[in-house]
Amino acid sequence: MQASPQRSAVESPTRMTHPPQVLSPTQFMPRHLRGVICGIGLVVLSLGSSLAGGQPIIPPTSTVASTVPNNHDVNPYGIAFVPAGVPAGNTLQPGDVVVSNFNAASNKQGTGTTIVKLVTDGKPVTFFQGQNLGLTTALAVLKSGYVLVGNLPTTNGAAITSTGSLLVITPQGKLLSELKDSTLLDGPWDMAVLIDNGPQVTAFVSNVLNGTVARIDINIGASGATLLPSSHIIASGYAHRSDPAALVVGPTGLAYDAAHDVLYVASTNDNKVFAISGAAALAHDNGPGTVIYQDSNHLRGPLALALAPNGDLVTANGDAINPDPNQSSEIVEFTPQGVFVAQMQVDPSAGSAFGLAFGLGSSGQSQFAAVNDNTNTATVWTLRPIGGN
Repeated sequence: MQASPQRSAVESPTRMTHPPQVLSPTQFMPRHLRGVICGIGLVVLSLGSSLAGGQPIIPPTSTVASTVPNNHDVNPYGIAFVPAGVPAGNTLQPGDVVVSNFNAASNKQGTGTTIVKLVTDGKPVTFFQGQNLGLTTALAVLKSGYVLVGNLPTTNGAAITSTGSLLVITPQGKLLSELKDSTLLDGPWDMAVLIDNGPQVTAFVSNVLNGTVARIDINIGASGATLLPSSHIIASGYAHRSDPAALVVGPTGLAYDAAHDVLYVASTNDNKVFAISGAAALAHDNGPGTVIYQDSNHLRGPLALALAPNGDLVTANGDAINPDPNQSSEIVEFTPQGVFVAQMQVDPSAGSAFGLAFGLGSSGQSQFAAVNDNTNTATVWTLRPIGGN
């Protein structure tokens, strides 16, 4: 792995510029184990190395789980942790991990209808199943137990016939409301929740069909959900187009830094990451924002985006832009100042990386999760602190 002196949140030692000492094969952990250490940041160690800086590291457990439900949906896109505070007795509990599927069993894009809960070493549990849908990377679980998910369906896997919608799912996995707006929800591709306060929810949504980002206000009640008039576009001008392999490329990943009130946008077709300052209160279209990361050596059509516990940003390369067969399906870590930190590979096949997320497990431990579109699985790494950090 290539790495700068910056401490990493996600790092694969198999590609380090200066490889660490490696234990003999007899000392390796079992295949299903991975390692994670934390100095200032977090380091995800691939199988085959259990040393960092010359000190032995005993890898904590990680799990690889199938994302294919009983209806055989494939192509996992979004992934999200169930947050602390979800009421007891709900179908989803804090620490659970859910995934949205974009393709049906036919493998036609924009036909997947399920949200599943991952089960370690087993078949996932179907939390929600609809009809005539194409569930996107825009996936979030609220503290109330309600779930938000983007929808951009196709009829034949190639033709997008509508602007899509945002679905509001009850804690019991039933469709509560389908929110539509041809401007604010024009191909909702990813999202980041800003305010999660009971019935009042504010979220950022990237729109892949018109190259914009909206900040939407939603009121959620037992009888339905409403998109409020205070919602509006806060960013625009991101390159977007249809794509024969990826269906469509445009603004995708969103990560909100609440401490600094900055929204980060991964624009796939631009092959750049932008920053929008003061995003929580913007009352107008701010254009695309400021480019903070442009790196042709490491960015290859960035998709999902997440803010790591160490303050770095982590994105998944989709390989639709600037592909490199020697660096397919990489997850890339970089600082908000635009300095490359590290990268790790999800799968040797191109186009396997997409959704990723940081969150807390059922015992409150920090975790990192990422989907693999090639194998229709998701991996959840348990992160652990070292040195009291």
